[in-house]
Amino acid sequence: MKKTLIIIGAGLETIPVIQKAVDMGLHVVATDLNPEAPGFKYAHETVIGCVYTSGKSVEALKLWAKQGRKPDGVMCAAVDAPHTVAAVADFFGIQAVSSETAALATDKLAMKNRFKETGIPIPWYKEIFDADELRKNLKKRKESLVIKPVDSRGARGVLRLEYGSNTLPDLQWAFEHAQHESPAGRVMIESYLNGPQISTEGFVVNGETYTPGFSDRNYEYIDRFSPHIIENGGQLPSFLSDETQQEVKELTGMAAIALGINNGVFKGDMVVHNGKPYVIEIAARLSGGYFCTHEIPWNTGVDFIGTAIRLAIGETPAPKDMIPVFQEGVAQRYLFPDQGKVVRIEGIEEARAVDGIRMVEIRTQTGSIIPPTTNHPARAGVVMGVAETREKAVENVNKAVNCIKIITEKS
Repeated sequence: MKKTLIIIGAGLETIPVIQKAVDMGLHVVATDLNPEAPGFKYAHETVIGCVYTSGKSVEALKLWAKQGRKPDGVMCAAVDAPHTVAAVADFFGIQAVSSETAALATDKLAMKNRFKETGIPIPWYKEIFDADELRKNLKKRKESLVIKPVDSRGARGVLRLEYGSNTLPDLQWAFEHAQHESPAGRVMIESYLNGPQISTEGFVVNGETYTPGFSDRNYEYIDRFSPHIIENGGQLPSFLSDETQQEVKELTGMAAIALGINNGVFKGDMVVHNGKPYVIEIAARLSGGYFCTHEIPWNTGVDFIGTAIRLAIGETPAPKDMIPVFQEGVAQRYLFPDQGKVVRIEGIEEARAVDGIRMVEIRTQTGSIIPPTTNHPARAGVVMGVAETREKAVENVNKAVNCIKIITEKS
């Protein structure tokens, strides 16, 4: 009899995970609040349940279970919903991320407190309650700070406040902007550490960590979209030395274990500051942005999603399945058109014809409104490519991006 896997979320970037599970011979049940979720058409069964409200998902799946069905595993991908995964797993009595770990992974302040307790290197941080407190800390510390919601995602409400800059935004606005994006109305600040930022992704298997995913994050538009912190893709393999990469991987694994991940996946946002790695955040889930589904396999040969699925249904992957077998050049860039109404899109086929390009995905259309770019979901598309070296991959992807014209007009 086929094993059954529940996948929380059925958005665009979850489709490859659903497809992989189906290809592995699993019976896939996808849940999403949106009845038109694009991933639904790839799953065997669909359940309408709120991805981010665990109680509603559990209630919806209770009704599904009345058919006499029970899942063998549950997971999420490209949605920050480990708390929902944990709640579903608790209800059905199956292995998954624990509710304690999920709570730590979705509360940035609690996460930082745990890291501080366990000696994990992190930026200085503090919860604040009003703009006056923000002003006092900026003056006292005399350094650039990041203000963010304690419990949001996708860089929503995250701002870089450059100490001494003439472009420093109004601090009352900055506090209210961050607070508005927090479901609980909670806000924190932390030191902004200069240095290369890295995305990592890996596994914990019976307490052992493996980190095949390692990408240099691209922030070429850090000034263009300031004070918002907007990532513009990344490139692999890393330019960092093997020694530094190993230090980052070891720290990421230590942080995942500190959160209580014993058998599961983790995603790390890391920075190397003055030659030393620090943890910005760790997520107890699979990443979005096609990092785990496309970039890591293209870069390393590791069947990342297949391994994550096997973990989710209680299997134990072999160590060799989690270790890179090669290092191919991979690059990814996002599309950020000007604000306004889309009147024309050009150059898509020309972009796809560029050497090494494997994906050109446009997420807007004529007549759509492009909002101001203030967070990661504002991306209007993505271009990804592969080459023998990272430099060539970046060159090819930039060439393809330059082919695409999303022309807007102010309404």
